[in-house]
Amino acid sequence: MSRKVPIFDSEELTEVPEPDMSEALPVFNASEEDAGLRLDHYLVARLPNVSRVRVQQLVEQGKVLVNARPAKASLKLKGTEQIEITGTVEAAPLKAVAEDIPLTVVFEDKDLAVVNKPAGMIVHASAGSPDDARNKGTLVNALLFRFNKLSGLGGELRPGIVHRLDKDTSGLIVVAKNDVAHRKLVEQFSSRQVHKTYIALVHNWPKTDQGTVNESIGRDPRNRTRMSTAGIDARTAVSHYKVIERLLTPYGRFALIEVRIETGRTHQIRVHMGSIGHPIVGDTLYGAPQILLSNTLSRERHGNAISSRSEAKRARVRGESAATLSLSRNFLHAARLNFNHPKSARVVEFEAPLPEELQAFLEKLRHSAESLA
Repeated sequence: MSRKVPIFDSEELTEVPEPDMSEALPVFNASEEDAGLRLDHYLVARLPNVSRVRVQQLVEQGKVLVNARPAKASLKLKGTEQIEITGTVEAAPLKAVAEDIPLTVVFEDKDLAVVNKPAGMIVHASAGSPDDARNKGTLVNALLFRFNKLSGLGGELRPGIVHRLDKDTSGLIVVAKNDVAHRKLVEQFSSRQVHKTYIALVHNWPKTDQGTVNESIGRDPRNRTRMSTAGIDARTAVSHYKVIERLLTPYGRFALIEVRIETGRTHQIRVHMGSIGHPIVGDTLYGAPQILLSNTLSRERHGNAISSRSEAKRARVRGESAATLSLSRNFLHAARLNFNHPKSARVVEFEAPLPEELQAFLEKLRHSAESLA
């Protein structure tokens, strides 16, 4: 038995149900400027809330007509076609499956659990993913094995999930064990009663020790894997940051900051900090370099993070030292979580220290800073 999957992806963090698909399915008319484009590339550009995988599934299932006929994803447009989407993706039933995966449970009772998620683990599989290896190793799968039963409001794919963290962000997540707790927690997230505080290491020094970024966030129209303060269907987002430590190192200037968010938009902290010139270390999607290069023979350049492989190669040609540092994940950690317990209504607060890999990276930077003193 198959099920209908909406072609639009849900990105809201505090809303679990699939988005409404009552709106009319789109029809497009290609123009001369579109000549030479592949059909799937054309559709991805014009459906900013639809993934490339979902577009290809639509084409493969004959749900995309070009001049009233089914076409292949690789079709090269001439610029005169009418392109019509006639339905939604038919996908096999998909649900989370219990897996014996180690979990760090900070707290649990009959109503909820608070878990310290490691970086590299996705919270749940996406509705458009095939039932294969990409759906293995999720937090939901680990939760099902550990607790057996969770709230059913999120459906079989996202049982118990009230909010999410990005794959490469570590830290605290609260999970609902029953429907009553789930509803009450979602209400708190929606009314901004949940207080979430993150620790991040960013490039460059903020001009002030405290600040607020109040910029709406939506899907980047040029790259659907990114969000942007100039994005499509932007929604209100507010982040407050506070500088904890400033580091002057051979690899550049860095600031360890604490970030408190009022809203829970996709990639919110990453987008906001990148938008003001302070991308999170390791976050190459939002402007951070992949490699940090130390140029110990040119100290006047310490104010900038030298970051590319090409620059490292040029440094070797000049006979300069080219020691490097890199981080395989984003330096972003959900360190504190504060909310009202859904049963007792008492305020509960939980903390999770920086993971070992982030603490070790930070210590390397601190040690390198001492050499400049």
